[in-house]
Amino acid sequence: MAKQVITTSNAPASPFFSQGVRVGQTVYVSGMTGTDPATKELAGATIQAQTLQALRNCEAVIAAAGGSLADVAQATVLLTNPAHFGGMNEAYAEVFASEPPARAVTKLGVELPGVLVSIMMVAHLGG
Repeated sequence: MAKQVITTSNAPASPFFSQGVRVGQTVYVSGMTGTDPATKELAGATIQAQTLQALRNCEAVIAAAGGSLADVAQATVLLTNPAHFGGMNEAYAEVFASEPPARAVTKLGVELPGVLVSIMMVAHLGG
């Protein structure tokens, strides 16, 4: 199967990674921070604001591939500070209120100015 690079102006972009890659019915979303793609600034200084924006960014990439958050099978959340786990969960639960995907949470290994969270996802499109 050939891979298809997914791009959208509705999520942060970089020359160093593809926003998403689709292989068959599976979409792999790169780690998305809480950066607002319109302003190129972090959505806020709180873990809640950045988590919600990171999830919106992931959603935008999946939508560009033809899917939705209902198609997400797995999410990996990377936190700069493990103490932010509760606040991240608070925001995460707003987006995935029922039947959330499988998830792992770990520590983000690199330090990026102001970044509190990065979220990667894998979605499976189609029945």
